[in-house]
Amino acid sequence: MHELSIALSIMDIATEESKQRDDAHIEAIHLKIGPLAGIVNEALTSAFQLAAEGTIFADCRLVIEEIPVVAFCPACNAECAVSSLQWFHCSECGAPVSEILHGKELLVSAMELSQW
Repeated sequence: MHELSIALSIMDIATEESKQRDDAHIEAIHLKIGPLAGIVNEALTSAFQLAAEGTIFADCRLVIEEIPVVAFCPACNAECAVSSLQWFHCSECGAPVSEILHGKELLVSAMELSQW
């Protein structure tokens, strides 16, 4: 379960940010995760809760925003949604897409901090 190592890395990032802000209390960590990142959101949430037990993250919320897959369609010369995760074709014209622009993200996008 690689989600545990990801959860620990997220905690490391949050700890560094907290230190830079005079050891602010971390109330929530916001993530952006695309379906192509290879992360199972429920497994990440469970792993985070497990890793957080008995730490400064024990009452921290993990807020996950799912990012849709967006690609560049050479036929439309524009960004487009893909027809499915198994079929990387433009949802507008059906042409194969040439480049994935969004959907591979695994990003700490924000944190809710407070002073004790």
